[in-house]
Amino acid sequence: MEGGSGEKWKTVYRECLRNHAASLGSYATDGCGEFTVDSGGLQCVACGCHRNFHRKVKYPVGPESPEAMDYGGEGGSKKRFRSKFSTDQKEKMLAFAEKIGWKLQRKDLDDEIERFCRSIGVSRQVFKVWMHNHKNSSSSSSASASASTGNISSLTH
Repeated sequence: MEGGSGEKWKTVYRECLRNHAASLGSYATDGCGEFTVDSGGLQCVACGCHRNFHRKVKYPVGPESPEAMDYGGEGGSKKRFRSKFSTDQKEKMLAFAEKIGWKLQRKDLDDEIERFCRSIGVSRQVFKVWMHNHKNSSSSSSASASASTGNISSLTH
């Protein structure tokens, strides 16, 4: 957020998120709606909690920026983007991952991996995460299927 664009950012601390019932195994907040500065600057006058317990919101300050941009959303957390792949992309990624042995650490294949990612329209990082999420389910299912058929045929003879 605070890149080299030259924009100035203002930080505001909103509602208190401190769990006052954590020791009881439950969840309860005190209802403090916004951090109110005391003389020291780190304790909230309204609830007595440290500033770190309050939700932090940053917004740009400038003539064309809105008064406040709440990046936290209604629930206080930003929903992350989830990649969606076509069946064709999944099949190609599976075949390529098996070809390279489910590892992206091989320096001799860097150019080939980059070409592959460009050809199917995903970034290297997205492909890396996909491989990490699918390496156990994909490689073990095909290996266990061939192993189980081998075991069954050896038992029936």
